[in-house]
Amino acid sequence: DVQLVESGGGLVQPGGSLRLSCAASGFIFSRYAMGWVRQAPGKEREGVAAIYTGNGADHYDASVKGRFFVTQDDAISTIYLRMNDLKPEDGGMYYCAAHSPVPGPNVTRKWGWSFAYWGQGTQVTVS
Repeated sequence: DVQLVESGGGLVQPGGSLRLSCAASGFIFSRYAMGWVRQAPGKEREGVAAIYTGNGADHYDASVKGRFFVTQDDAISTIYLRMNDLKPEDGGMYYCAAHSPVPGPNVTRKWGWSFAYWGQGTQVTVS
């Protein structure tokens, strides 16, 4: 089974930085599309960053481009989201997600991928 376990959220002041981690298991990590999806209170989930682990190609939502960076560590099947210059509107629950070729109803589509495997989420508060 696909398992995604996030860590690294917390409370940070505006302008600060955080790094989120997502440890993955249950699939071939080196050839997968993985992403970070944010859900703010009262809003729908939105993809903020993604990476294709096969070649390291990354993608970002316009709201975070130049401030957020997604990277991977193949040795430990982990992706990271480095978040710099955080703003209050960056706050929310951050979910690590992985692409599924056969997504169910709980799916976020962006950059041509269907993120349908989910971690439990980690809270980021910028205040």
